[in-house]
Amino acid sequence: MNLRKFSAPAVVAVLCALSLVSPAAGLYAGPPAGQRPGPSTAQAAGATGPSAVTLGPALATDDDGAAAGADTGGGSPLAPAVEPLITPASPTTDESPTAAAATTSATTQAVPVTISTEAAAPEPPSIPPLWAPDEELAQRKLVAPSTQSMPAPEVLSPEALVPDNNAAAILTVFNRINEYRVSKGLNVVKYHPTVAGLAQEWSDSIASREVIEHRTSFWTDPRALSPNNGAGEVIAIRTDRDAAQLVEWWKGSPGHNAMLLDPRFNVMGAGISYTNSLYQIWGVVNFFGYTTLPAGTVNSPGGALTGGNAFPAASPTLCDPTVRHMPPTQDLSKAAITSAADLVSVDSAGQLLDRPSTGARTYGAARVIGSGFATAKQVFATDWDRDGAYDLLTQWNNGNLTLHRGIAAGAFNAPITLGSGGWDTLSLAVGGWCANNRLPQLLALDTYGNLYLYPNRGLGDLSARATVATDVFANRISMVDYDADGFQDLLGIKTDGTVQLYRGWGTTALRAETRATVATGWGDVTGIRPLRDVTALNSTGVALRRANDVVQYWDLSGGTLAAPSNISGSWTGQRLAQ
Repeated sequence: MNLRKFSAPAVVAVLCALSLVSPAAGLYAGPPAGQRPGPSTAQAAGATGPSAVTLGPALATDDDGAAAGADTGGGSPLAPAVEPLITPASPTTDESPTAAAATTSATTQAVPVTISTEAAAPEPPSIPPLWAPDEELAQRKLVAPSTQSMPAPEVLSPEALVPDNNAAAILTVFNRINEYRVSKGLNVVKYHPTVAGLAQEWSDSIASREVIEHRTSFWTDPRALSPNNGAGEVIAIRTDRDAAQLVEWWKGSPGHNAMLLDPRFNVMGAGISYTNSLYQIWGVVNFFGYTTLPAGTVNSPGGALTGGNAFPAASPTLCDPTVRHMPPTQDLSKAAITSAADLVSVDSAGQLLDRPSTGARTYGAARVIGSGFATAKQVFATDWDRDGAYDLLTQWNNGNLTLHRGIAAGAFNAPITLGSGGWDTLSLAVGGWCANNRLPQLLALDTYGNLYLYPNRGLGDLSARATVATDVFANRISMVDYDADGFQDLLGIKTDGTVQLYRGWGTTALRAETRATVATGWGDVTGIRPLRDVTALNSTGVALRRANDVVQYWDLSGGTLAAPSNISGSWTGQRLAQ
């Protein structure tokens, strides 16, 4: 589930109930005996490309491009916002009857409640803290980091992060937690940058996907450093950036409060992420208890014993955004390409055709939106400049790569050359590979099996690149969130028709794992286009251009390829754009 659907202004409404059971959210096991409160129940113009290209009539533009996503209203921020319900391990509760009743109604629908601007915002349902079962800690079984499954997010949400410094917020959370522990006669917890890296990764993950859930079995991650005396995780979010109030909310919830005051814990790590959506701050704290403190433990973020930082400093990568990009809100009803579900193709005469999606795997009649694409090797329909209107990134047989920027009122701007020479030898895929960057990026596979990431530099030349992987051999590649974990993956179609899955996790690298074969018999596929919203809002899938003039749709919303269905219409002599 994802919070974008419920982003009403905080001054007028809050969600008091939400139907949400996360498959990745683990069971609540509670604190140690004697302190177990029971689980909560409420849970522009540069060099041009081929001169023969024409792209429809020039139409007047409109001004419907106001940026959205930030909370511009006043009033009391919510802390935390709507969170998923977690199935408790036992029937005990620590919340009020009112909260329990809200949980019961949450199994069927989310109910917005209008409140007065003067009234204090009621506390929304919350995700309970997550304790590690002691018997699992005793097993000390480790798994590779970031392999836990996550539920399907909205496709745009992995691009929501704002890359602002969070060191002060992390220090605030650390200090407030320890001040509270000292006031209750408990020892302070220390800090560990590796544990903080674990918390920060998860904070980035849930914030970018706008899904509030626990990381399943986080204590088995190697970055947990083998705790043997308890482990826990708390999460909260707010509509402002007041990190201190995250701690205040945890103190006010019996289950979360018990975790803050668990005497077994002696090390913590915190992750703080910012977004430009309604809920601006996302906080995750992991607590661990160790009989012997792990090497590298420090007294505080950035403090002694051996020095340290609020979280491990990440080396700059080509995924890093250069500027902040707000979510676009263009009206595309008059645009050449109207949605991420449209099918675009090139006919035998080089005309560019668009079939607008009409819902439920159905499409309107093809309409000509451009011409002059007979010598194009591949055409990619993507919002390259992130202004809301879909653009055309075109790979030409002469080795050039060009961009035609879309106009919301219709047609496209003159082409801009992003790369000259050599691009015809590569297999390309376009999409939101980098989780911390709103702009789409380009993956390129050469004939030697080297996979490169080319970061989006707007209208600048595509020259810088990073090696993502080697030994990737495929005739055709496509970028899509195959496993519905919120991060883009790569499908590689091999010469024998088998399809291998190369899973990403929002960075310049692939996941280190055995590459699964997810399909066979795709040897006749000549085009593959990732699509969104074809079967339902936020659904994902791929369209395949196959032999015998067939175009199929394969739904991926469930994290695997569903049975295909043919898309009606005449596809004779047409190549599918990606």
